[in-house]
Amino acid sequence: MLDTSRGRTPAPTEEPRGCLFALSQPPLMIFLTVIGTLLLMAAIHDLFLL
Repeated sequence: MLDTSRGRTPAPTEEPRGCLFALSQPPLMIFLTVIGTLLLMAAIHDLFLL
């Protein structure tokens, strides 16, 4: 593809956001906590109650 940015480069202070940035978002952490809790409860149920 053709580069149409006319030599413009990102500022040195701008860093690409990776997966650690995504994991630091509160809604994702709440979702992962709920899923992890449900899996833990299912595992405890299977181990001790069945």
